[in-house]
Amino acid sequence: MRPLDPRLLKHASAARWFLLVGALLGLAQTLTIVAFAWLLSHSITLAVDGESFDSLRSTVAALAGVVVVRAVIVWLLEVAANRGAAAVKSQLRTAVLDRLAERGPDWLAGQQDARIATVVTSGLDALDNYFARYLPQLLLTAIATPILILVMLWQDPASGITVIIVLPFIPIFMVLIGQATQTVQRQQWDALQRLSSGFLDVVGGLATLKIFGRDRRQAARLTGLTDEYRGRTMTVLRVSFLSGFVLELAGSLSVALIAVSIGLRLVDGSLLLGVGLFVLLLAPEAFLPLRQVGAQFHAAADGLAAAEEVFAILDGDAGKQQAPQSGGAERATTPARPAALRFDGVSVRRGDTSTIAGFSADFRPVS
Repeated sequence: MRPLDPRLLKHASAARWFLLVGALLGLAQTLTIVAFAWLLSHSITLAVDGESFDSLRSTVAALAGVVVVRAVIVWLLEVAANRGAAAVKSQLRTAVLDRLAERGPDWLAGQQDARIATVVTSGLDALDNYFARYLPQLLLTAIATPILILVMLWQDPASGITVIIVLPFIPIFMVLIGQATQTVQRQQWDALQRLSSGFLDVVGGLATLKIFGRDRRQAARLTGLTDEYRGRTMTVLRVSFLSGFVLELAGSLSVALIAVSIGLRLVDGSLLLGVGLFVLLLAPEAFLPLRQVGAQFHAAADGLAAAEEVFAILDGDAGKQQAPQSGGAERATTPARPAALRFDGVSVRRGDTSTIAGFSADFRPVS
């Protein structure tokens, strides 16, 4: 399961638009983070030095403006994510329905109707979490984290080097947790498909089951499928909470390590207070996007699993039922008059069965 499947960009142009807008908003949010940390540390330093409130007024006003701008950027990113998710779902649903119509009823008859219905409806709806929670954090990880590390290296090389050393441990935990999450998420998705298929089969044959007195047994079967799905869902939640705890613990310990280093150097006078506060405010922000990517991975897993099913439908062979086939001397000729229709040796095959063979006829309007 890839964090960003290239096939999503191929089949949904709205995803490319969202990535562009998300990248610009992510860059703007990163700049506001740096500005907020610098203004806040500068204000605290001036206050410690005994400056009057009048001299701090411009700095505090700029700090308040940065807070407002950052809130607006976060809101715009959420709006873009919701609209992007809606547009991508619409494009994928349209593409799947067109593909199903192209493949024809023969291919569809060999598939599980409930599985396809689940993928097109509730499965694609799970992309909301993927766009609203996961992708924004993934973009911030790719944009904000390198910029913040460079700023920390510029202000305090020791803290920047500490972040570079500690930061790779979080992706290692993410990979290990992601493998467990992917397994339990796939099991939950399979359980949901079995539940959907079982319920659809029972509803379709309910009259027959009632006549032969087998309806109660099917009710027990549906109860078992429901319990299985409930158990799979609780397993996913347990893994999700565990992954969140591990990532938060790793991030907190990393920030604490930097804080201890800054505190010791402030005590012995080898580090200025303003620089220490500035770097200390940036340290949690450098770890936050990567931690959030791991924490929100489980929220995106449902959507990614459904997207895999959609791509399997879209990228598969169209089959042999795209159009009626003809061979040899079989042909449909253009009528001599627009009001007449002529068939000459036409054959139609559905799969390996020839439904019409050697059909010849003239259809003329009744005078």
